[in-house]
Amino acid sequence: MQEENSSTMNVLLVEAFYGGSHKQLIDLLKENVEGCIAYTLPAKKWHWRARTAALHFMQSIPASSSYRVLFTSSVLNLCELVALRPDLASLKKVLYFHENQLVYPVRKVQERDFQYGYNQVLSCLVADVVVFNSFFNMESFLSSISCFMRRMPDYHPKDLDKVIRPKCQVLHFPLQFPDVTRFLPNHKLLRRAAEVSHVDGVSALQGQQQHSQDDPQASWPEELASQARDVCLNPEPGRGKLDQEEDLWRSPSNPENQGAEGEKDVMAKGIKGVEGQTKPLHIVWPHRWEHDKNPELLFRTLLKLKERDLDFQLSVLGETFTDVPEIFAEARVLLDAHILHWGFLPSKDDYFRVLCQADVVVSTAKHEFFGIAMLEAVHCGCYPLCPKSLVYPEIFPAEYLYSTPEQLCKRLQGLCRRPHVARRHNIKVNTTAYSWVALKEGFKSLLTGQGYHCS
Repeated sequence: MQEENSSTMNVLLVEAFYGGSHKQLIDLLKENVEGCIAYTLPAKKWHWRARTAALHFMQSIPASSSYRVLFTSSVLNLCELVALRPDLASLKKVLYFHENQLVYPVRKVQERDFQYGYNQVLSCLVADVVVFNSFFNMESFLSSISCFMRRMPDYHPKDLDKVIRPKCQVLHFPLQFPDVTRFLPNHKLLRRAAEVSHVDGVSALQGQQQHSQDDPQASWPEELASQARDVCLNPEPGRGKLDQEEDLWRSPSNPENQGAEGEKDVMAKGIKGVEGQTKPLHIVWPHRWEHDKNPELLFRTLLKLKERDLDFQLSVLGETFTDVPEIFAEARVLLDAHILHWGFLPSKDDYFRVLCQADVVVSTAKHEFFGIAMLEAVHCGCYPLCPKSLVYPEIFPAEYLYSTPEQLCKRLQGLCRRPHVARRHNIKVNTTAYSWVALKEGFKSLLTGQGYHCS
């Protein structure tokens, strides 16, 4: 498929898997960057797209002297394309990583097809700029190259990571957050009003979370880079942040509890009615129904809550594909009394309406390089609980992270007993930093090609 935006195109967008986040990014660039033309393939049969898309694009992309920049995702074997089409080799070649195949989880090591990761390494070697959607994605890829190449029986290449690293940069995936005000329940509207009234303080907090715009990699904490390399972290000792918040709220010495009309008093009144006190905690899990999202951990945890006679409501959203893990059918029966929504919601309004009604959003992922669904849920006012690994420490403060299945169960157990704690909590995640508004200049600069000369 091709779509032309003007008669003088100079940015060639090539996407071998035009679906999901890949489609969202291509559409954003087409709509907002002048002079783009896109060539895409439908988001089907991912493995064949990775193997053969270059041959298709060799024939479908017409020759043109107007091209200046070639932008593609790492699904495409860029090395093959520029070898088959030497006229494209002279362009500024930008490779964007939504995910990387060197650490993408497989059930058995034997199942990892060497060719996919090998294609990505070759693509990096011929690209001029290699862009990752997160620091975790970049560090996990670069630090895995040497080990990955040792799977070759002999003649192992050396120091490929050192060749590729100077080309690398991070430009987070840009989200277009919708206005969800009309979907928000009263307690979330009250909480949002309280957050706006403290905008100066919130801005200061968010500023601490943002990486330097001039040199984001210079400010990338070594601790998080280490997490990207090691993935597994030690359990976090001590009591959880929510327990401490609850103690503070209950304490008569808390000045905010002494005023009759303080902001928290107003918020408390807004959630102490039927909606805030008697309505069970609403948990949402908005992820793909695949093994790498670890649904087994989610349902195992929820069944423990059920066994302990804890009340909660559940929405399991996300897309399904050919091979749905069996645990979903089992959980549908065992958790039937708790289920509010089950399955993919094709309507964006319906999807965001459920997120707005939910209290807590949970990730149990074994693989996550960015996490669009979690940020969308936070935008809708959900309290996040994420693994203390993968990309999550890069985006979410420590109070929203759990290290072990036991910690996840304990956190959810506490929230089931005190759902009002989640409902009144001011979420300390700077979603604005991941919006298209904040990131568009970076993408526009990447695609202008100004000042670029191919060596």
